[in-house]
Amino acid sequence: MQTDTTQNYFELFGIPVGFEVNADDLRDRYRELQRAMHPDKFASASERERRLSVQLTANINEAFQTLLDPLKRTRYLLELNGVEINTQETTKDTEFLMEQMELRESLEEARHSDDPQAAVMGLMQNVESRLRDMTVKLTALFADINETSLQAAANLYRMMQFIDKLRREAEDLEDELAMAVDD
Repeated sequence: MQTDTTQNYFELFGIPVGFEVNADDLRDRYRELQRAMHPDKFASASERERRLSVQLTANINEAFQTLLDPLKRTRYLLELNGVEINTQETTKDTEFLMEQMELRESLEEARHSDDPQAAVMGLMQNVESRLRDMTVKLTALFADINETSLQAAANLYRMMQFIDKLRREAEDLEDELAMAVDD
């Protein structure tokens, strides 16, 4: 077994440490690692090797999920660079917080609009656009790592949490509306 749990996730997948990740390459490497480490390949091995295979497979799964998701990847990169994320702390950007309140109101209004599905679709496009913009900013911030860029990335991470939560709530409403149409 050539993989170990002391490697960071980027090392595990053999990719450079950075925010920009090629999802197709990551998926290909994931499949290779899963094939090599899958517990079924170690069915006749010693108990220690079987247990290690299960641990490595779990680590590979966690690493893949982390590197694939921009929000999780951001937090992981911040942690690798010694930036602790306080989950109780939120962004202090009042303009951003006001925008979030407006977006939340838009989500609630979408539910009661004449065409709720179109309203949710419009909100989803807005949210996805914001997440793409944030991802572009994070790519630049992690390309030139220093104290200032790390703090800016941490603040952007906190903002992304708001936007991502709103995206999930909009998706839930979209599902709810689709089920109501089916009934």
